[in-house]
Amino acid sequence: MAEPLRKDPLDDVFAALADPTRRDMVARLASADATVGQLADPYDMSVQAVSKHLKVLEAAGLVTKVKDGQRRTVHLEAEVFDLMTKWIERYRQEAEARYRRLDAVLAEMDRTPTDPTNDHTTGAGAPT
Repeated sequence: MAEPLRKDPLDDVFAALADPTRRDMVARLASADATVGQLADPYDMSVQAVSKHLKVLEAAGLVTKVKDGQRRTVHLEAEVFDLMTKWIERYRQEAEARYRRLDAVLAEMDRTPTDPTNDHTTGAGAPT
């Protein structure tokens, strides 16, 4: 029987960032910490709805809430972005290697002389 896949922490991160409102919150928190109320200001939604978005971000490890007296400040956790960057970079390098191999094959095809009487792609040189 196959062993079930372990859940990757990046699954929660990418799922959290799939929502445009949460991506916007992350972008705003990249420049400065903010309270829940400050984060709620530009949206046409309740503070409770914003809190639900923040819970998703918090569960994914993207943000933490810090109690500062009476206020709860939301802080962006940059370490998670390092994890995402490493994952993306790995696949970017693999894709680049694949494109380099394709470029080499195409360059070799350009250097190889072709027989103009045997051009199967255009029908040129076909017997009549």
